[in-house]
Amino acid sequence: MYIILCLIVLIALYAIFIYNGLVRARQMAEEAWSGIDVQLKRRADLIPNLIETVKGYATHEKSTLEEVVALRNKAQAVPAGDVAGRAQAEGLLGAALGRVIALAEAYPDLKANTNFAELQTSLETMESEIQMARRYYNGAARDLNVKVESFPSNLVAGQFGFQKKEYFEITNEADRAVPTVKF
Repeated sequence: MYIILCLIVLIALYAIFIYNGLVRARQMAEEAWSGIDVQLKRRADLIPNLIETVKGYATHEKSTLEEVVALRNKAQAVPAGDVAGRAQAEGLLGAALGRVIALAEAYPDLKANTNFAELQTSLETMESEIQMARRYYNGAARDLNVKVESFPSNLVAGQFGFQKKEYFEITNEADRAVPTVKF
């Protein structure tokens, strides 16, 4: 009788341990997504300053500048939990930003402008931070997904409704290309 009771207590403790591990992994993935969201918001806040600086020099490049603003607004309109939609919108925005930075080659005065140089450096730093946040999120999502799919934690995950997280990845091959930036 005591052996059965001890066995039931051990199984319950093990299930609690697995549940807490799943909760921890889910929270890590959500925290990581929040980190990506913060970095993308910082980049979106930087874009209007970059566009205004470029506008003064590249007035006939209006369509490129308007495209960046439109893509920024579209990226910000993606619902918070839509990882794939956000990845696609941010990939398009990144490519458009690369084209704006490339405009500096056609406008030597813009290239020499201190504000533009500072904004360009800020944008490059921001892109690096977004990459780090993306890697962190994908690692946290991977850890959660492994727990959700692995035995015996998948039994507990199924009982309590834990779901796999989507990876934040670029699906369009053209978006994977690194924009050329020359000084």
